[in-house]
Amino acid sequence: MTMLEIIEKKKLGRELSREELIFLAQAAARKTAPDYQLAALLMAIRLNGMTDRETTDLTLAMRDSGDTADLSAIPGLKIDKHSTGGVGDTTTLILAPLAAACGVTVAKMSGRGLGHTGGTLDKLESIPGMRISLTEEELIRQVREIGLAVVGQTARLAPADKTLYALRDVTSTVDSLPLIVSSILSKKLAAGTDAIVLDVKTGSGALMRQLEDSIALAYAMVRVGHLAGKPVVALVTGMEQPLGTHIGNALEVREAIDVLAGRTEGDLLTVSLKLGGCMMLLAGLVSSPEEREARMREAIANGAGLRKLKEMIAAQGGNPAVCDDTGLLPQAPFVRTALCGQEGTIQAMDTAALGRAAQAMGAGRLSLEDQLDYSVGYILKVRIGDRVTPDTPLCELHAKTEADAARAEAAIRAAIRIGKEPCARARNFYAVITEDGIQRIGENA
Repeated sequence: MTMLEIIEKKKLGRELSREELIFLAQAAARKTAPDYQLAALLMAIRLNGMTDRETTDLTLAMRDSGDTADLSAIPGLKIDKHSTGGVGDTTTLILAPLAAACGVTVAKMSGRGLGHTGGTLDKLESIPGMRISLTEEELIRQVREIGLAVVGQTARLAPADKTLYALRDVTSTVDSLPLIVSSILSKKLAAGTDAIVLDVKTGSGALMRQLEDSIALAYAMVRVGHLAGKPVVALVTGMEQPLGTHIGNALEVREAIDVLAGRTEGDLLTVSLKLGGCMMLLAGLVSSPEEREARMREAIANGAGLRKLKEMIAAQGGNPAVCDDTGLLPQAPFVRTALCGQEGTIQAMDTAALGRAAQAMGAGRLSLEDQLDYSVGYILKVRIGDRVTPDTPLCELHAKTEADAARAEAAIRAAIRIGKEPCARARNFYAVITEDGIQRIGENA
């Protein structure tokens, strides 16, 4: 078997065998095949697609290309959650402690932000002293003790994906459905959890901007997850505007703390409760959606969710006092408010551009080696459908300098369209997908 034979077979649209896909994953992980051959095969897959069986076999081969975590020493079902990425998407910092406070065992491996999307690990590292690199033994001990850990992936987790992902980015094959599915699920399956909740975004800030593409991706991941032996539930949720109002690492931690403390509601809480409810469902704790939400709201009201976040921060070396005083988080030296400057209704947002505005301030990175400024970002003061006047606050800028703030303000203004006509609110939920099929969610849900 050679890489050239595999390329030729897929070029002709034929189905690859399990052995051929294992050969591909090992060649990518060990770098025994040249990049130009891997790139050729990626393009053949992009053009000719893969069957569910092929995608499953590729996912498992990529999972097995490096280390896999064994979490069997942790009692009960371990539930993970994964988002396809967005702006102001701080759900993990809310739903993970809430779900753990309600009895779900959460052993979550998260990633860093790249491009316009934020990363959970970057947000956690804005907490003074917070450690996101744990050994498998430390992870198991922490989850056994407090039921919760959110940590980084090891360098040896699905190394085939690391090679192929980098090549996809420079060969225009990022949008290949089977390659997206295998990339996401190989890492999740290698992380050792028992079931997965997927949050698949759709809209101007999402990986898949068109709704039907997002539903297709979610459905493919659910099918492949089940073929790989893992229960998977997916929600398709909106990213027509930032999910939370705070964009930037320390600012997003601050918003998560405010939500868990019961000081703020809104779309971020609404989506977190729905995703957390799916985690409870997969854990076999509560069957009724209403009861699941009520349990989590009770954990906010009685402080159990915020206490669980404090426990996790302390267990991972961070300062849990940030949950009582968010002023202990990194603070930007320059803060000012920008006004809307005109009258009308917020009609639309280019959410990816809003993410890039924070990235340019220093909150995001272009490559994984870039250094972040955890303090910078902005607080968006408007939502789609809001009526505004010239004096309505548009955003609160947290920047290193006035010049940075001015550039960010210009980018934010360019990304938000204000018009004369009334406009409906942006939707949060579009579909829930299980192995039984696709259930579309009405506009008023």
